[in-house]
Amino acid sequence: MTATNRTGPISASESGTNAVTAGQKNLVTTGATGMVGGYALRYALDHPAIGRATTIGRRKVGISHSKLMEVLHQEFADCSPLAEVLADQHAAVFCLGTYTGTVPDTELRRITVDYTIEFARVLHGSSPDAAFAFLSGSGADPTGRSRMSFARYKGEAENALLARGFASV
Repeated sequence: MTATNRTGPISASESGTNAVTAGQKNLVTTGATGMVGGYALRYALDHPAIGRATTIGRRKVGISHSKLMEVLHQEFADCSPLAEVLADQHAAVFCLGTYTGTVPDTELRRITVDYTIEFARVLHGSSPDAAFAFLSGSGADPTGRSRMSFARYKGEAENALLARGFASV
């Protein structure tokens, strides 16, 4: 499977057949090379209710599994090229992020809010009944009044996901 966006190709590699049996669910995960996303992915691969686990990220996760499909995507500001990959998903675990202080504040907001909203837009368009699990954090401030950028941005992203109309967030 190959698609393109303005920054280059998206490639997917499949290990095994990825055949989903009756009753099994399709799960897509972002941020699977990080600590929490990696745990979520390994749990999904081991769980019998998951038939296919798709990861979308900038680099490979380094795991080989018959349920796993990896999609490389470099530009999360535009997830439109992922529409086909995001079709027929039952749930998404969105763990894409960065640590406070490792990037400038504008980049923290772009990663935390803009990338989340863009991914959710395309997922909802491709799989409108999918559940969306967002790796947020204790102290996320939905009012937007926190002095901590992290809390404001996570709250803003949470509000946008709820407004998007997902069946479950």
